[in-house]
Amino acid sequence: MLFSLLRPLMGLLGAAALWGLLPSHAAAHPHVWISVETTVVYENGSFTGFRHRWTFDEFYTAMAVEGLDKNNDGKYDRDELAELAKVNVEGLKDFSYFTYPLLGGRELKVGEVSDYWLEHKDGILTLNFVLPLAQPVLSDAKGFTFSVYDPSYFIAFDLVKDDPVKLSAGAPKNCRLNVGVPAKDNGQTSALNEAFSAQLGAFSGAAIKSVTVECSAP
Repeated sequence: MLFSLLRPLMGLLGAAALWGLLPSHAAAHPHVWISVETTVVYENGSFTGFRHRWTFDEFYTAMAVEGLDKNNDGKYDRDELAELAKVNVEGLKDFSYFTYPLLGGRELKVGEVSDYWLEHKDGILTLNFVLPLAQPVLSDAKGFTFSVYDPSYFIAFDLVKDDPVKLSAGAPKNCRLNVGVPAKDNGQTSALNEAFSAQLGAFSGAAIKSVTVECSAP
């Protein structure tokens, strides 16, 4: 019954919402795995959002694309996957796209997704989309950090091993990304840790990797 909700992702998200209501011991392991690659978008002196690339596991992929090869050519092109991509993105909105940015320990709002599509390659489904911040963050702002995770741990998000997070073209050379490392102790580290703890609540899954975006003085 539970797995019948896994196609498409919007059904998966509904299952995840119900899963989060279960006792913590019942939600001890995930049912979907997603590998994450993210580009932090820089424009005109500010960080404006995230370009996400989420690669699903083989099991979810097989269920999601079932019956979508309309021309029976053995492939799933972008047009055939367009409706599934739309439904997925619409469903993700209610979950804040599982993306949690902070600035100095304060939660930041995100905007509407753009430039989204699904691709299918080597038996694996990948969702690409751009998630803007509701308000850009100046590049010299302190304590800008984000994580991608599902608090219910129904979906397991993990950064890819090689070059998981990068800055977009044009970002200042004095900016860098620290994965899994808190911002330097500048009086805001404790606030960041407390903010993440408040977001996680009773989260009992794997360790979440935060990404800190830090630009030194030029």
